[in-house]
Amino acid sequence: MPIKNHISVLLLSTLGFSSYAEQPKELELELEPKTKNQLRFESCLFSSIKNSDKSTTLAQIEQHCENEVAKKVIERDDGKNIELGALSHRLIKETRSASDPYIMTPHKMNYILPALLTDGINQEAYKTHDNWYGNLEDIEAKFQLSIKIPLLANDLLVEGDQLFFGFTIESWWQMYSDKISKPFRETNYNPEFFYLAPIGFHPFGGNSAIVLGIEHQSNGRSQDLSRSWNRVYITYLYEKRNFALSFKPWYRIPENEKATPQSSNGDDNPDILDYMGHFELGMAYKFSKDYELSFKGRESFSHHRRFVEVGITFPLWGKLRGYAQYSNGYGESLIDYNYNQQRLGIGIALTTFL
Repeated sequence: MPIKNHISVLLLSTLGFSSYAEQPKELELELEPKTKNQLRFESCLFSSIKNSDKSTTLAQIEQHCENEVAKKVIERDDGKNIELGALSHRLIKETRSASDPYIMTPHKMNYILPALLTDGINQEAYKTHDNWYGNLEDIEAKFQLSIKIPLLANDLLVEGDQLFFGFTIESWWQMYSDKISKPFRETNYNPEFFYLAPIGFHPFGGNSAIVLGIEHQSNGRSQDLSRSWNRVYITYLYEKRNFALSFKPWYRIPENEKATPQSSNGDDNPDILDYMGHFELGMAYKFSKDYELSFKGRESFSHHRRFVEVGITFPLWGKLRGYAQYSNGYGESLIDYNYNQQRLGIGIALTTFL
């Protein structure tokens, strides 16, 4: 996800079961046939209630049965036991709330950085905008908001798969610029459709999944400030305990050349692959319930241009988590796709990868 990326990036799909205790009585009419995983869950639930100790709570029984169903979906061909990782546990929790209209499911990480420093803001991109050029500050704010929506009620091609719509917004706000009207310098919009399915590949005792997707990314600007591209991608996802990895190669969908630099039609950034490369590698490791380390990296081998981003979450108070982010290289945003810089930010994490 991405580490979607991300890891805006996820390892396993929704599993098609939900808590029996949370179902409204109207659903007991069985207007729709139950899925295989719902039947597995109910069978486990009834059996566990019958055989469990009196001190065991219903929540504990539900969690046990959810884990058992998840293990069945991604079972190994050799019959060895499955160990669920941090991403699997996250998805189990998301599955239980997926049908709740008052809950929005996170996709990539969600965070707010009130202070984001750079070793040199990209003034050159705004040279045709006299009020901005030369007046941008090297400190600004940044936030990312990312959600996803499951589109299927049942399995599509294989057991445990799912089709999602995801939407991510990243924005850079010049809130410390006193010489101009504190504008949002850059905002990137990233809608995507992606299909996720677990696969029976368990290297080193972990679990794997494949994601196929198509995405658009643009900054919603016009003429000389316009940046956009469209990609199809395939992502390999892997988890083992508190570690997760994603490898996301992509193919850029070609666009026609612009007739003139000021034309509204055509490719805004024909050389973007020279800077953004053809793949992204993401990793995340959860040290405990409070500390999580993440990494995102890209490389253009033909031009030796790269980008790395490292983040860490840490406890503040209550459920609030702090978040520190460091990045170095090309393409932190679309307007900066061909601009090399270092950045360091501090703020709060609304959600994490794992």
